Amino acid sequence: MDSMRNKMLLGLFAVAMPLVSAPAFARGAVADKWKFLTFAVFAAIISLTMFVTYVAAKRVKTASDFYTAGGGVSGLQNGWAIAGDYLSAASFLGIAGLISQYGYDGFMYSVGWLVAYITVLLVIAEPCRNIGKYTLADILAYRNDPKKVRVVGALSTITVSTFYLTAQMVGGGVLVKTLIGIDYEVSVIVVGILMLAYVLFGGMVATTWVQIIKAILLVTASILLVMFVWTPYGFSLPGFLEAAVGDPKIQAKVASLLGDAAKNMSAQELGQRFLEPGLLFKAPIDQISLGMALVFGTAGLPHILMRFFTVPTAQEARKSVIWAMAIIGGFYVLTLFLGLGAAMKVGPANIAAVDAGGNMAAPLLAQFVGGGPDSFLGNFFLAFVAAVAFATIVAVVAGLVLAAASAMAHDLYVGVIREDHVTAAEQVKAARVATVIVGALAITIGILAKGQNVAHLVALAFAVAASANFPCVLMTLYWKRCNTGGIMAGMVVGTLTAIGLVMVSPNMTYPKAVKAAAQKVIDGEPAKRAAIEDGLASADAAVRAKAEKDKAALDKAVAKAKGDLDKFRGEETSIVGLEKPLFELKNPGLISIPLGFLAVFLGSLLYRDKRADEMWDELYVRQNTGILAAKATAH
Repeated sequence: MDSMRNKMLLGLFAVAMPLVSAPAFARGAVADKWKFLTFAVFAAIISLTMFVTYVAAKRVKTASDFYTAGGGVSGLQNGWAIAGDYLSAASFLGIAGLISQYGYDGFMYSVGWLVAYITVLLVIAEPCRNIGKYTLADILAYRNDPKKVRVVGALSTITVSTFYLTAQMVGGGVLVKTLIGIDYEVSVIVVGILMLAYVLFGGMVATTWVQIIKAILLVTASILLVMFVWTPYGFSLPGFLEAAVGDPKIQAKVASLLGDAAKNMSAQELGQRFLEPGLLFKAPIDQISLGMALVFGTAGLPHILMRFFTVPTAQEARKSVIWAMAIIGGFYVLTLFLGLGAAMKVGPANIAAVDAGGNMAAPLLAQFVGGGPDSFLGNFFLAFVAAVAFATIVAVVAGLVLAAASAMAHDLYVGVIREDHVTAAEQVKAARVATVIVGALAITIGILAKGQNVAHLVALAFAVAASANFPCVLMTLYWKRCNTGGIMAGMVVGTLTAIGLVMVSPNMTYPKAVKAAAQKVIDGEPAKRAAIEDGLASADAAVRAKAEKDKAALDKAVAKAKGDLDKFRGEETSIVGLEKPLFELKNPGLISIPLGFLAVFLGSLLYRDKRADEMWDELYVRQNTGILAAKATAH
């Protein structure tokens, strides 16, 4: 069996490597003559993670090995793995990009995700480790009706994982194509094949070590970048921030964001505005709602909760969270320097020209500090950052697939359909079959969603986790009256409210508004074109150079506007039939989280559940002491 599994693993490796190293590379951020560097670095990192999977596959014998690495992961290792699971491409590429485009407001994502782990440490990690076994549903089923709760718990896990998974697959395809020119479909397939290899053969053992390797690479790349960026300022934070305030590229970006309001501001005031709130989040209430979703959503993410079952004791669970907080916190501090450094060195306009969302800030900064687009070191550094971004996407996808597969196999098939009457071999087989199903769906959805705006899916994932999962986990752990009725109501109301509000929020695409904005660009083209022509005819070389850059930017904006008009021709409403948002907040947390808690409260009061009352004393003792934790789901 082991021999056959290892041969299949090597076969998958043989299929994946040519896709990464040879085929459809179009024009990306790396020039053709330097592509061999990208291939070499990608091959090295992928070979390392595949070797780890090959070794880990020999250790996966039981369901416990597959789902939780047999509970043999130390607190330090689990801390790095949590960091690897949590620091997605959104953290590395997205936050640095947001800071490079919006300054202070972009850094708020870093603060929200860091603070989230205080909640996890204080109220979630230890009790979940003591009463759970493999999944979120195990925690909820401990004192409630196992069948009913497993069904809603599994469905919630699959829902959150699917939203997050789709965003990662689509984002991965777009980002890797932009970075190095891989065709979108090929990129999605490669991510899917590698992810399947990690989870299918190595289970949680391989996933854990891939996440550790990826986290170390990510932190290393970030530290190197920050050292290059910060060194000229003598590692002085005031000096670095003063340089950002005085940078003409940053001042120009703020002026473009503020529009008419910038006319009466001095250059220094424009630069200072970059370090103040309000450029991205106009309304404080929107920021509060986002913060609630980030903090409470993290504590309800299924693939994060699963990590607490991989450690042998509750003490190690606490240690793992503390290590994760230190690693994640340190990394998020670095994003400030990455974002501001990219804004100063590369320029917000140049970053946005490559990717409108700013996601290329860190890779372009790596290329710049290494010597620029024509240098060996610059392209090697960019290749390293690109490969780390790729590893980041694959590792996070592996964690999400494992969470969804465990819900499908352990909760629904083993717990509900077979009522726990299965052998160890059947459990492992069910887990692997579920992994293939989830992996195939992930690849298919990723390819079908090409070109779609999937930003709202991330909001959905955190909103559902914060509004459904977190209230149910918290209340079943700490409220004696909580019961099956409350859990069912909380899951249903929290999920439907979060999804419903996101579907009518500004996160969705509104064709009428998109076409109006596109028409405005086209209407304003003649005047801007005339001004550019005057600049091109100037005798001043600097003016001509600026005009050339403005001409390229205008051409790109007009092409995009025409593309939007063609794309949405004949369409006036969003996917749910609205011309404009009904709900103005981008994240529904401010409304959906309280409603989730209210549903658990009312559902528990209106439902009678003798088992939940009888099990409270045992749950209270076990969650605080860890006594017989290994048998937490034996009831």
